[in-house]
Amino acid sequence: MIDIHSHILYNVDDGPSSLEQSIEMLQKAADEGITEIISTSHSYHPQYDVPYHVVIEQVKQLQDELERRQIPLKLHTGHEVRLNDKLVDLYLNKYVHTLANSNYLLLELPSNSVPHYTKNIVRALVAEGITPVIAHPERNKGIAEKPERLERLIRDGAVAQITSGSLSGHFGRSIQKLSLDLVRANLVHLYGSDAHNISTRPFLFDKGLSYLAKQKLSDYVDIFLNNNIYLLENKPLDILEPTTVINKRWWNPFK
Repeated sequence: MIDIHSHILYNVDDGPSSLEQSIEMLQKAADEGITEIISTSHSYHPQYDVPYHVVIEQVKQLQDELERRQIPLKLHTGHEVRLNDKLVDLYLNKYVHTLANSNYLLLELPSNSVPHYTKNIVRALVAEGITPVIAHPERNKGIAEKPERLERLIRDGAVAQITSGSLSGHFGRSIQKLSLDLVRANLVHLYGSDAHNISTRPFLFDKGLSYLAKQKLSDYVDIFLNNNIYLLENKPLDILEPTTVINKRWWNPFK
């Protein structure tokens, strides 16, 4: 299994603070059956901005350490890039990493809104051959209030990544319910842990998938896991037609 969203680099953002904590996380990932991980430290976040070269250096260091300890896990470079009006230039000038050197870029929106210019950034990235991957839309207040905001971005060429902790209930029942609504509306395409540590923000990778299966949504489990593979191979994803959500009544966990 492939985890496309994780904070495994140490002492650079809000993930682990030491090499040993990073290794503990990676051992836990391997124990859960994860075989490959894309490292997605924050980039151009208000609090964190991990430089391009630091990602390359730490991923190599951690990979060497995994091999030394015989932990069967392969690491890839990436960033979780905060939405900003210079994002296309940052990509073109190699200040931000795409996911595993693919044509997919993990895009983080502000927690409380979907800024009006988001669509312009999505369209500009698509014009450069890059597919924006909207990170954890189920935890965005603006999308919770109006899920059609996510639908519009998807119709503009973006895709979306759901978080294992959201599906497993780690962030509460209301976000769990919204997550299911987004899945059922075909507004989610990829799956990641967004793990930061082994205590308060663990991987929960299998737990989230098991919850989908219990909700009789095993077909989506297959779609998400296959799409994670396709992303890593830089291939087109399986995209289902979004349902019409504009006139649908949605549960808003942020009220």
